[in-house]
Amino acid sequence: MEWLEASTENCPVQRTLDVIGEKWTLLILRDAVNGVRRFDDFHRHIGLSEAVLSDRLRKLTSAGILKTVPYQEPGSRSRNEYRLTHKGWDLWPVLMALSQWGETYALGPEGPVLDVRHTDCDAPVRVVVECSAEHSALTPRDVTARPGAGARLRS
Repeated sequence: MEWLEASTENCPVQRTLDVIGEKWTLLILRDAVNGVRRFDDFHRHIGLSEAVLSDRLRKLTSAGILKTVPYQEPGSRSRNEYRLTHKGWDLWPVLMALSQWGETYALGPEGPVLDVRHTDCDAPVRVVVECSAEHSALTPRDVTARPGAGARLRS
């Protein structure tokens, strides 16, 4: 079966983009990875409307990417913080890959706003593709793509 003959209904890229593929959602995830937890902080830092932010936070929570944790400031009503779940933290390499691509191809002359380094050796962090046998830094020329277990012909 050739790629153009395959149905993409079960494509993991397509299904992932259905959940996180919108600009504001990715920016919320970027901020969550960097420690932002409160609605007002997301709103102020990202600059999107309260309605859009509420909608995206609700979708990320219902998808199990964020969870709500109640907090209360003295003298104020109880509110929720938004914290990444394990499923949410599993998106960290995706965000790092987007950042790495952006630093290479879309960065302005002022440089990156965040310098991510390995705590143990202080080297810059980079994303690489490896196989399950730990052969690292693979390129598209190093891999073979073939129909997976869920592949079906397009109808």
